[in-house]
Amino acid sequence: MNSLPYLLVSDEKGNIFEDTSLRVVGREGNKVKLLNEKDFIQLPKGSDFFYLPKRKAVGYNPKTGVLEISKKGYAVSAFNAPAYTQTALAAWIKEDDAPTLPLFAYTAVGWFRGKFYTTALRIDSDIRQDIEQFNQKKVIANTKRFLKKYPQNRLVKHLVHCATVYFCPAARNYFLERWEAPLPTSPTCNSRCKGCISYQPKDSGFCSTQNRISFIPSPEEIAEIAVDHIKKAPNPVVSFGQGCEGEPLMVADVIAEAIRLIRKKTSDGVININTNGSKPDKIYQLIEAGLDSARISINSFQPERYKWYYSPVNYSFDDVLLSIQILRKAKKWVSINYFVHPGYTNHPDEIIALRNAIKTLKFNMIQWRNFNIDPDWIDKNLELEIVKPSISILQHIETIKKDFPWLYNGYFNPGKGIIQQYLF
Repeated sequence: MNSLPYLLVSDEKGNIFEDTSLRVVGREGNKVKLLNEKDFIQLPKGSDFFYLPKRKAVGYNPKTGVLEISKKGYAVSAFNAPAYTQTALAAWIKEDDAPTLPLFAYTAVGWFRGKFYTTALRIDSDIRQDIEQFNQKKVIANTKRFLKKYPQNRLVKHLVHCATVYFCPAARNYFLERWEAPLPTSPTCNSRCKGCISYQPKDSGFCSTQNRISFIPSPEEIAEIAVDHIKKAPNPVVSFGQGCEGEPLMVADVIAEAIRLIRKKTSDGVININTNGSKPDKIYQLIEAGLDSARISINSFQPERYKWYYSPVNYSFDDVLLSIQILRKAKKWVSINYFVHPGYTNHPDEIIALRNAIKTLKFNMIQWRNFNIDPDWIDKNLELEIVKPSISILQHIETIKKDFPWLYNGYFNPGKGIIQQYLF
């Protein structure tokens, strides 16, 4: 234990420092977990630190051999950069008047020999959202050029806001003319996700991290920027369904026409949709128009757990499964946007449900994405018997890779090269 990172704590002003009497421990669900050296990687560049008010930091004292509450400050967690999947949450004891945490992931983090360490693994080698890839001055310069080039295109103006106010990596990549470009389209949604980042009811206790698009772009507006992006960008992908919108299947007619317009101009690139998969008939419509791939968001392959989180309106979990089946029957690439939350994702019941889904649905990829939610809130509100997981998140992912070698594991929507290599 003496080679493990020291626990990080913070004062009430957000100043972070180490408590050298305690070592970092992790959390799975509502249970504290002792860690070992293999659980840690150096904190990725582009990650953030969170000071967690009214939460007492918990660490392991190697001298006494017991867990202790730090007397030096409040808990600290990491919000890891894209492409990294969390394997253990930060551990703390919440005070009675602690506020609900905003919609981010709260990963264990520590300090050792001049470096920060966190409990995560790099699940995707793609560099498209690595912080070293971005020059914001160039992004801003290009937004001005794009506004002159597309003076009447409302979608371009919306993406300028995303790139310069929210610093959205996908929007910034669009203005840098490379890789995956976002195509938000829908102001409305037929899910009521507990952790929605673009809309929250006033009584939810959460604050959305960004605003939804307020209009429906025309097929012509969409196609105009998509075609130019596909023609110029290396390894081009254009994706409907973004964090700044609702559910794209709600405007499937517009998207279908946009896809047809795109494919009249170019057969290159990948046209993708990020969706809840709630409307199988609309999925079929988009396939006929020329859709190449889909990413279906799923927090759990247990129907009741899915229903609890998504609160679906006029659709069921069976509709989502049917959409996956329709896509696969048409030989289209299907990724699962799988929310990773230590203690839940590696809960024995969820492991069984995921493995059964892989065997029966035969989707092509799992995108192991961190679940942005207050861990205490989900422990309180999700009626789930918390048991000690039989395997860690890291072991779970490695076992999936070993047992299903044909399944691609990553974080981002892949381009044509990977799709052609792994599609069956």
